[in-house]
Amino acid sequence: MKDCHTVITIDDHPLFRKGVADLLGMTPGLRLVGEAASGAEGVELAKRLNPDIVLLDMNLPGMDGIATLKSLKDADLDARVVMLTVSDSEDNIIAALRGGADGYLLKDMEPEDILERLLLAAEGRTVIGERVTELLAQALREEARPKNAEEAGLTEREEEILQLIAQGQSNKMIARQLDISEGTVKVHVKHLLKKLNLRSRIEAALWILKQPPR
Repeated sequence: MKDCHTVITIDDHPLFRKGVADLLGMTPGLRLVGEAASGAEGVELAKRLNPDIVLLDMNLPGMDGIATLKSLKDADLDARVVMLTVSDSEDNIIAALRGGADGYLLKDMEPEDILERLLLAAEGRTVIGERVTELLAQALREEARPKNAEEAGLTEREEEILQLIAQGQSNKMIARQLDISEGTVKVHVKHLLKKLNLRSRIEAALWILKQPPR
């Protein structure tokens, strides 16, 4: 594990960027290495600095947060992209998570809670705020899903991987724990999402967490 994880922030509000800089400046384990006020500028900055974490606002001038997220993912960086925004719109949350965001946090969270989740994100975990979890759980309740793993037709290995996804583990972490290749994990994840009629790991994690104890 690295002693210090590098962070860049993409946000068009100078005052908020300063707040993030001050917060990270007091936090062992996280170091701010760059700031950008627009999506296009942020993508170029991320390509140049290759940070461990990108903090990305949803509401940006020109290229919005979702488009910026797509550009960051298309750039095939190692960075974990965590949305940090005021938007608690269900559509924005789902679009971001389906677009590959590694987390979704709201700006009105307590600073210590944000920092705690950023450190988890740096370790490869998916991080979402409590209110975001509630919103997503509500959205899932409104859609038809298999009632349980047996109804979904999940294999024993797929169930095992699903449990690890629910713990917030990345494909790399799951592969290491199960002693299989990361590529094999990706195939299993793709299959189990299809069987559950879900589009993202976050939705899968919420689905499994809603299941009664077996």
